[in-house]
Amino acid sequence: MAIAFTHRQNNRKSRVGNAHLTQSISRFLTKFKKTYFGIIIILLCTLLLLNGCQSSSKITQNSIHLTLWHGINPPPNREGFQTLVDRFNQNNPNIEVEALYVGQADQQLPKLLTAIVGNTVPDLLWFSPMLTGQLVELGAIHPLETWLETNPHKADINPVMFETMELDGHLWSIPMATNNVGIFYRPSLFEAAGITEIPQTWDDLREVCRQLTRDENGDGEPDKYGMLLPLGKGEWTVFTWLPFLYSGGGDLVEKGEPNLVNDGAIAALELWQNLLKERIAMNSQPERGYENDPLLSGKVAMQLTGPWTLGYLQETGVDFDVFPIPEGKRRGTVLGGENLFLMKTGNTVTERAALEFLDYIMGEEFQIKWALDTGYLPINLKAQNSETYRQFVAENPVLQVFLEQMQWARSRPLVTGYPRISESLGRAIEATLLGKDPRKALQASQDRLEWILNLK
Repeated sequence: MAIAFTHRQNNRKSRVGNAHLTQSISRFLTKFKKTYFGIIIILLCTLLLLNGCQSSSKITQNSIHLTLWHGINPPPNREGFQTLVDRFNQNNPNIEVEALYVGQADQQLPKLLTAIVGNTVPDLLWFSPMLTGQLVELGAIHPLETWLETNPHKADINPVMFETMELDGHLWSIPMATNNVGIFYRPSLFEAAGITEIPQTWDDLREVCRQLTRDENGDGEPDKYGMLLPLGKGEWTVFTWLPFLYSGGGDLVEKGEPNLVNDGAIAALELWQNLLKERIAMNSQPERGYENDPLLSGKVAMQLTGPWTLGYLQETGVDFDVFPIPEGKRRGTVLGGENLFLMKTGNTVTERAALEFLDYIMGEEFQIKWALDTGYLPINLKAQNSETYRQFVAENPVLQVFLEQMQWARSRPLVTGYPRISESLGRAIEATLLGKDPRKALQASQDRLEWILNLK
């Protein structure tokens, strides 16, 4: 549960603040009351409140105690983060940061909404920047542009990262690390198929998939495929499909409103569907598109994933390499990674201390160590250009592809309704991979989204 602060506002301010937050939460949940998801969230929040999300935070005599909620996974990354938190605590004896793993995103969200209602929020929150719009609507986070304006680390932030931080003219979070999506492949399978050049365009990708597909037992069915496509309607499927949307010249939001039915989206879905129709790509198991077993076994020769896969693949001893997302109308990929939010606690002492931790996160020391430990890309340009990190990239040259793709990588929209957009888009992607006409699938999802968000 969240750790609260010993310095409280007076009762009147607390009642007014709670009423405001409760009204904001109510408005937020009302938008989704027509959906099953909305009902579940309401029930979960109610249940957790009844169970009593009690405060256990304190400011000791000699140090300021801060809590940070996160969902860092896998466990080795979590342990590495704790080591870096411990280092901050040792170097800042007046501040003690307690990093708490509170589950993955679907587990975190109900807890977070409950904490906002109950005025028991953590001091800092680690989460995907796609939550920004909702947190802003709920009045739960502080804008950071005034603080950042005088922070020397601002000039060191990779400019592309500001798309993950900015909404409505304000900067709402600090990127902890980043990544993007590329295509990992098996060089030995390319060589066996006589492929000497990596695909540069969508047409090249289809041709390479054809060359890699094999019917080894002569039964008329492929035994090996060119590429694995992530079947499902969850965020992983959406995340790994978005590079093709962006590459195809499409977008998800137009003039502040969701717009799923656009030429880029249709073209990207048609590409994936054609790979399946021609039986030169295969679907993953439902909602398991992140699993690497088909690539490792040679069932497929290519898979969409990112630099976080590097350590695991190295441990397997299997040959691998990576290339950028092939071009449709332009270069394209999608930014990944999580940001840190400064929550509104009403305690200026702890909030100032939390800013010191955010400063540490942006610095070279943290950024280099986190990149070396996890394969994530530094958001700090000085860290990226440091001798230590350059040597790391030289030893792991696949990282150079992801670093180069940062030039044209794009964030997912930070709009308040992004979860609903993603859910509806995921339905369209899944339906297309199962054979539905892409335009009809997108239109059905657009109609559903407009009904959910009361846009008509």
